[in-house]
Amino acid sequence: MTRIIMLFVFSFGLLACATVPAGPAGADHLRLYTVKRDFDTVKEDIEIAITGRGLVIDHTSHIGAMLERTGKDLGATTPIYGNAGSMQFCSATISRRTMEADPANIVFCPYIIVYFTLPQDPKTVYVGYRRPLPAGSEASRASIREIENLLDGIVKEALNIK
Repeated sequence: MTRIIMLFVFSFGLLACATVPAGPAGADHLRLYTVKRDFDTVKEDIEIAITGRGLVIDHTSHIGAMLERTGKDLGATTPIYGNAGSMQFCSATISRRTMEADPANIVFCPYIIVYFTLPQDPKTVYVGYRRPLPAGSEASRASIREIENLLDGIVKEALNIK
């Protein structure tokens, strides 16, 4: 009986640490993952996954702090996030292919990965990105899929998803 209880406790602990896709049902426009980890650690892991590919982070937005600060001026009293931010970056190689296939594909650059916690659950960190939906010629669709593969690869590396 003790073994069964220990197995249950161990299994539950693994599930509590699991990274799972999240987001609204039918959300084709975004990909969102959750992980039970410290917010600052996840943020650092995202930065390492981006820069480890030789990419440069152009800008880091402190979205949660901005909303908290401006919310006071607007009379808002309900916090939306515990913490929230985003990192903006680009890949010259992939962006070049994407824009050579169709100059209008400039709309996909820069790439942005978001990360946030909710006030009621500060131990769950959400990490995601807007999905660049493939359109246009086959070359355009292929290059846009490369963007999503890059974004998903970065997030999965940062969250240690195999």
